[in-house]
Amino acid sequence: MRLLIVEDDDMLRDGLTVGLRLAGFSPDAVSSVADARAALASGSFEAMVLDLMLPDGSGLDLLQEMRAAGSSLPVLVLTARDQACDRVAGLDGGADDYLGKPFELDELAARLRAILRRRQGRAENLVRWNGLVLDPARMLGQMAGREIDFSNREFTILQALMERPGAILAKSMLEDRLYGWQEEVESNTVEVHIHKLRAKLGAGYIETLRGAGYRLAAPPREESAG
Repeated sequence: MRLLIVEDDDMLRDGLTVGLRLAGFSPDAVSSVADARAALASGSFEAMVLDLMLPDGSGLDLLQEMRAAGSSLPVLVLTARDQACDRVAGLDGGADDYLGKPFELDELAARLRAILRRRQGRAENLVRWNGLVLDPARMLGQMAGREIDFSNREFTILQALMERPGAILAKSMLEDRLYGWQEEVESNTVEVHIHKLRAKLGAGYIETLRGAGYRLAAPPREESAG
């Protein structure tokens, strides 16, 4: 999940960036309302973690501004303002979830995964396609009774494809999931990780459509009896 973190505390922002990356997210981090606006205008994100007390304004004002402009980006508010009235104001102001500080990183990651599930209309955390079961919480796969380990980037690409089975995802779309909005994109990263995924899942599991992108191969049709 491509994620924008808006947090002005340097140590916490760095900790969130490292911790959520290890949990399988692709985070970018900024420290102000102005930088958040610039990131949202320049990058494509799937969710945002938003502090409310920022040096140049209110995170809640930014959230309400986004909603007024028609943005449906899922937003998890992460703040020290954790009284009941604050939570009500945040949720009624457009937040999808609200978590007070201090917090556990595992809980934050689980709440973000829940936001993604709701956005995709899924009830369970596991993602399934063509014999493969993907567990985003553990960043593991299971196929034909065997457990499969993936690197962070392999998992990110595979999850992106499994979230939209049958859809063709352009190389640029997969790069957006792998890299931050200010990171330099390595030209052959996607190809390298697709090759590694095929080695683990089978050569035909991911199809290349020349000039268009990649998609998961359709499950084989069952032959009808008689």
